[in-house]
Amino acid sequence: MSTPAVRLPVPRVPGRHGRLQDIPVGAAKRVLLAAPRGYCAGVDRAVVAVEKALERFGAPVYVRKQIVHNVHVVRELEERGAVFVDEVDAVPEGAHVVFSAHGVSPAVVSAASDRGLQAIDATCPLVTKVHREAVRFARDDREILLIGHEGHEEVEGTAGEAPEHITIVTSPEHADTVEVRDPSRVVWLSQTTLSVDETMETVRRLRVRFPELQDPPSDDICYATQNRQVAIKKIAAETDLVIVVGSANSSNSVRLVEVALEYGARAAHRVDYADEIRQEWLDGVRTVGVTSGASVPEVLVQQVLASLADAGYADVDEVRTAEEDLMFSLPKELRTDAAGKQDARARGGRGRS
Repeated sequence: MSTPAVRLPVPRVPGRHGRLQDIPVGAAKRVLLAAPRGYCAGVDRAVVAVEKALERFGAPVYVRKQIVHNVHVVRELEERGAVFVDEVDAVPEGAHVVFSAHGVSPAVVSAASDRGLQAIDATCPLVTKVHREAVRFARDDREILLIGHEGHEEVEGTAGEAPEHITIVTSPEHADTVEVRDPSRVVWLSQTTLSVDETMETVRRLRVRFPELQDPPSDDICYATQNRQVAIKKIAAETDLVIVVGSANSSNSVRLVEVALEYGARAAHRVDYADEIRQEWLDGVRTVGVTSGASVPEVLVQQVLASLADAGYADVDEVRTAEEDLMFSLPKELRTDAAGKQDARARGGRGRS
């Protein structure tokens, strides 16, 4: 007998509740708009995967956890027929289920198979790379120190690949106390959405204690996370206020707030929607920096810019620190339509403008 699907709670999509006021600050007002910002290739691929699954198989299509950590994206997909559930045992037997961009452990894959679910794996390929590294190091009987946030879906998925070999290290301070069995056979991996600076500080402290600590074969923190942090570092010192568009459960969005403050912004706040900007944040503010996390659609940024324009911040300068053109192919189950014809998006999500 199937367990009834349990929908994950998703906040409402608010409308704009009045305009921000244009209060003089004694100088010209401006916005520094960071670039790159917003959707990365892995997020784009995952969101298109759910859209394509709905087109191909019809509603409902079930998704384990939030496909990406953005409440607006989840709400839009829910309105189209996606049903977000906490675990696969809430999915009716035989139904289609999409695994989120953050990845899942082998135990989740096995549970889906046991229920006869038709699974579509939308895990970001960069996360999959970390999973493969964990498997390989475990096979070599290495002890893996996984730097990441306890309880984050990506960390749970990676740790599930080799639980007997992995210890999670949650912070630089934790690195000072973590214990290992054999200091000569230790390697580190990391969650892909961490602060680059904090991760490197954690590695530095680990290496003080374990001089033979081995590095992963390539950088685990994803290109998009790094690029967005570099971009906000570039403008932070010139800003009185930074607004980061992104959800509270988005690790990379939360890190952008921290990075902005660390690199000189006088204040920084995260918002999901433009109507969350408070008038008092703008008191005495001449320059506002704006960016968005890697799971945020550009429409939400444009709404923030429109609200800031109401408050007199109509002069927008985009500050670009990198170009991004990476795209990932869709999951194999979605590369063709029902007639076997290749979908135009099969080789890389929705594409780039």
